[in-house]
Amino acid sequence: MRRTAVRSAIGAAVLAATLLGSGPARADLDLCNRLSFVVEAAIGIEEKGATATRGWFRLDPGQCRTVLTGEVTAEQVFLHAKALPLYGPSPEPMSGHADLCVGTGDFVIAAARACRPPQRFARFAAVKPSEAAGRLVAALAEEAEYSDEQARRAGIQRLLVLAGYDAHPIDGVSGPKTDAAIAQFLKDRGLPADAATGAGVFDALMEAAQQPAASGFSWCNDTRFAVMAAIAVEEKGALVARGWYRVEPGKCVRPDVVGKPRRVFSYGEAVDGDGQPVRRGDRRLAWGGGTMLCTREARFELGDHKDCGAAGLDATGFAVVDLTGKPSATVRFQE
Repeated sequence: MRRTAVRSAIGAAVLAATLLGSGPARADLDLCNRLSFVVEAAIGIEEKGATATRGWFRLDPGQCRTVLTGEVTAEQVFLHAKALPLYGPSPEPMSGHADLCVGTGDFVIAAARACRPPQRFARFAAVKPSEAAGRLVAALAEEAEYSDEQARRAGIQRLLVLAGYDAHPIDGVSGPKTDAAIAQFLKDRGLPADAATGAGVFDALMEAAQQPAASGFSWCNDTRFAVMAAIAVEEKGALVARGWYRVEPGKCVRPDVVGKPRRVFSYGEAVDGDGQPVRRGDRRLAWGGGTMLCTREARFELGDHKDCGAAGLDATGFAVVDLTGKPSATVRFQE
């Protein structure tokens, strides 16, 4: 299901649960986010043959948060994390050690190896936290191996790009380009100069990233359903299609389009609460066009569209969106 694919766990190839050393579990457990994404995390605790899970804990880039208090005497600690939907295609699920139950919203599940609706299984990785200053610490990290401060800067850069500001490259390094993008964002939003160092900067950036673009391309969802969207852009003479981006009802999403292309190709499809396509009679509620490109149910990035069926892919009709001479363009999904 496309909803599940886009909201997949943080991937081991790009984003991994970092196991920081070893030590006896005898203190509060802190979870630190050294990713360039805002994530939601859940933990699993195994003790005396029983496994419980708890979540969701939102963690901004560079943020540490206490997820267990008191003595941690568990025989095994598990971790699952997922990027928020506004980031579009999340990396593949992390390599894990256990499939445990998670819920929606805040949840505590005492018997997490046998799910009851609406609970679902998610892949958790076993972690062995380190001990520091009398506390246990586990961290989410990506290949760049950011420090807490670098992760915060990279997270700000990533959201600035999604909000339509030029903060490339996303590298966690301060510089004139990033500083100018931050300053322009704060000015545009009427925020004080010190807001970039405050706790609310990620909320402000995420709000901006889900509004119609003043420049570039965006999708806006005017329906009562979530919409899974895909985009294709010409890169080095080839059309590269990427998906899926989840656009919540009443929200907008700006896919990460580098440069200023003269046109993009767009497709969107409404899904219900179970991630299944919404239908009108015998047809899906979808927004596309006549340019046939390859897609698949899971997240994808595809550059070869010659014979989708032979490659085990779906042939999907994308609409052409002309950006020539336009500072911005918005595709609105409407019923």
